[in-house]
Order: sequence, then C-alpha cells, then structure tokens
Amino acid sequence: MMLDPLNAVIEDLKDNGIIPDVIPIDPPFHPKALLVVIFPTSQEALLGNTLTKTDTTDEPTVLFTPVLNVTGEPTYTLVMTDPDAPSRENPKFREWRHWVVTGVKASPTSTVEMDDLAAQLTKPAVTPYYPPTPPPGTGKHRYVILLYQEPNADFLIPADAPERKNEPANRKNWNSAEFADKYGLKLVGVNYFVVVGE
Repeated sequence: MMLDPLNAVIEDLKDNGIIPDVIPIDPPFHPKALLVVIFPTSQEALLGNTLTKTDTTDEPTVLFTPVLNVTGEPTYTLVMTDPDAPSRENPKFREWRHWVVTGVKASPTSTVEMDDLAAQLTKPAVTPYYPPTPPPGTGKHRYVILLYQEPNADFLIPADAPERKNEPANRKNWNSAEFADKYGLKLVGVNYFVVVGE
C-alpha cells in the first residue's frame, strides 16, 4: 500500500508540534499541495531536517505542486515563521515573523514541462526575508514555511499593517493563523526545517 504524501505531511506536523504551535487543531488542516523550499546553497527543507545558519542565509526558492481542486490562476501568500523564539522551552516571542510575500504564482504550465517548478514572486516582499538567527544556547528552532491561497488576484496587505513593520522588535509575537483569518487566506501547503541555536 502506498503512503499518501499529503497525509504523511499532516502526521509529521502533529508529531513535531507544528500542529498546534503554528497551525491550529481546529479547523483540521488538509494540505492541497506539496511545498518544496530550496536555498541558494542547494540545501532543502525536508519536514524538519536540520540546516545551518549559513545554509539559510539567503532567501530560498519555493516550488509547489499544483494545488488540488483549484480553478483559474490563483495567487498565494508565502510565510516563514519561528514558533520557538527565543526558545522552544520559553516561546515568549512566538511567533517570530521571518518572511511574508504576497502575489506568489505557481509556475506556468510551459515551464513545468521544462522541469522548472519555481514559484513566481510577482510583488516585493511585505516582510523581507530575515534569515534564521537562533540565539546561542536556545536549542532547536523550527522554521515553518506556510503557503496560503489568497482570496482574489487583487489581494494586498494594507500599508499600515503590522506585517509591513519590519524592524526586529516588530517581528516578534506575531500569529500566522490570526493573520490568515484576518485576510481570508486558506492554508494549502506547509514545510519546515530546523536550525540549532548553539
């Protein structure tokens, strides 16, 4: 019997506390796409593998399988967040917002045939990429990448939104689930990796 890769994602997220630390238990999350995250160092996020600060210094390329049961050409919002700030044992800054990009589009069908599945980032980042920098001695930090389907092609984050305040002090105590609810975003894909604060 073949293992359903989308169900395997859900089980991993539960086993490693992404559900409920980042993704709420209710309503239940049902992935619609497999999300691939590859850094310029050729290191890839593989549902909880350990990478280094050096591996993840620069903004990654994101790829995703076509989202199931979608019509037209939807756009997506991409988020990267750390629920373990400053540590998993003491997450008083949960979540730390590392990256928010709206207007993400799946690769055109023509490029899929050429083996290029890289998503198109059509707008400047709302929250520019801030690389993982777990403080020394804080252990493993989970960096969670979330892909949300946007409610419409004209979706944008207002100029005065908290997600546009990008000084480090403004990135802490953010909540990706509340952000998604506020803007009508539907979670369709998730991946994550670990960086150790040592």
